[in-house]
Amino acid sequence: MLRRYLPVLTWLPHYNRRLGGADLLAGLIVTVMVIPQSLAYAVLAGLPAVVGLYASLLPSLAYTLLGTSRTLAVGPVAIIALMTGAALSGVAAPGTPEYVEAALILSLLSGLILVAMGLLRMGFVANFLSHPVIGGFLSAAGILIAASQAGYLLGIELAARDLLPRVVELVRELPGLHLPTLVIGAGTLIFLLWLRQYGRSSLRRLGLPRSLADLLTRAGPVLAVAVTTLATWHWGLEQRGVAVIGDIPQGLPPLTLPGFDAATWQALLVPALLISIVGFVESVSMGQMLAARRRERISPNQELLALGGTNLAAAFTAGMPVSGGLTRTVINYDAGAQTPLAGMFAMLGIGAVTLFLTPALHHLPIATLAATITVSIITLVDVSMIRQTWRYSRSDFSAMAATILLTLVEGVEAGILGGVGLSIALFLYRTSRPHSALVGRIAGTEHFRNVERHDTETASHLALLRIDESLYFANARYLEDTVYDLVATRPELEHVVLICSAVNLIDASALESLDAINARLKDSRVTLHLAEVKGPVMDQLKRSDFLDDMTGRVFLSSYAAWRELSRPSE
Repeated sequence: MLRRYLPVLTWLPHYNRRLGGADLLAGLIVTVMVIPQSLAYAVLAGLPAVVGLYASLLPSLAYTLLGTSRTLAVGPVAIIALMTGAALSGVAAPGTPEYVEAALILSLLSGLILVAMGLLRMGFVANFLSHPVIGGFLSAAGILIAASQAGYLLGIELAARDLLPRVVELVRELPGLHLPTLVIGAGTLIFLLWLRQYGRSSLRRLGLPRSLADLLTRAGPVLAVAVTTLATWHWGLEQRGVAVIGDIPQGLPPLTLPGFDAATWQALLVPALLISIVGFVESVSMGQMLAARRRERISPNQELLALGGTNLAAAFTAGMPVSGGLTRTVINYDAGAQTPLAGMFAMLGIGAVTLFLTPALHHLPIATLAATITVSIITLVDVSMIRQTWRYSRSDFSAMAATILLTLVEGVEAGILGGVGLSIALFLYRTSRPHSALVGRIAGTEHFRNVERHDTETASHLALLRIDESLYFANARYLEDTVYDLVATRPELEHVVLICSAVNLIDASALESLDAINARLKDSRVTLHLAEVKGPVMDQLKRSDFLDDMTGRVFLSSYAAWRELSRPSE
């Protein structure tokens, strides 16, 4: 039982020097790489930059103890930072103590929700977020994040927070852009984009090994931070109007106790739920993908507990909501992390930076962080997925498009809720009109196919109707109408066989409809039969009176029904 809730006990007894060396190296690499991101994502959420460092400390230790992924790295991530900023701006003004206090409450609520979901084994909840909805939300979120950073890149202060007013304000204020800030922001942006597109191949042409070329390419943000910070300090650009991070508190995070203001808790409850689910989906998707590469497995329900623990740790150490990050996880994996202990080594490295090196970050330009954020979220805008969804399924595309529009116009909460709601509505609509087909026998075989698609053998007095959907309350009446129309158009019918090979469920409403069909057909002197009923469905039917009242039989296969019923009765 203890190992179930503390996965660290499954791998720690087998830990050795080889694993320790690999994890230590990965931890050091992650430390260097994620510091710019941690600072940037805190700024994106409207919080002091140091909060990003705090949120990378104790939460990492919590995941080391509770997580099941060997390579997932937790901390502030772009999408969660955006959702955090949107949620907090509704209850407090950015830059105020109340805003920071609300971030702690949001972390606490998110942690409590995730822990509760884990204890109730509710990992399946993530299935309600379809891939088109997630893809649409992430694409829209990428646009929102890029728009939110445009002012910092240009040196323009923007008051509007919504997308359209922000764009209008940006265009209006464009003549007042700050040239030194633009040089830093645009220069960093172009450098990072070039590095992402051509850096690896250029370094390989210089003769560097693939692994070293990959490492140096990912270190681009670190180099950008170092160069722009030194340039700002050397030329005194802060005094010339370049916005910088400023003084960052030196030392480990303080212990904090989130407030218990009822109004704030109520206002943040729904955002905390959405942040929890989106963070969980992103983390588990990444964890499962990397675990599969090593033929390992993760437990979604335990991941809920682990992510809940990380957010609780953030709430009590002056942090912000956290999740498994795409970039930091890939860096951790590529750096050779073997166990979650790599996360603890990264925590120690970031802790050392927080203790001793924060004064060196005073002159770090905000524009550099804005460029880092902008480049990191480019992958969120998945144009190829949008195009493919449009070609493959117009209904799924409508859910994706609605999610994008609602997210851009109304905000992240409306986008997610609207997309999920529309996905469920479309599912109910599709399944409320289940596909069915009259089938006939392929001559000389025991195979049965749709009579409208294949040349088949049929009998005028026998109808073999294949139902291609589970039967439940939303489609029960549609099945009745389908059978009644069939009987009405074929007065010579004597037998109707419902082929249930695709039916995985018959709920109480559908059972009542089957009773009604059986009675109606009996009055019409037509016999109702079933074929290819799955075991669990048959077990359910046996617990009812339907099989006793049914006028016909249950056949093991469609061929058995054909062989028995295809000859006209005398």
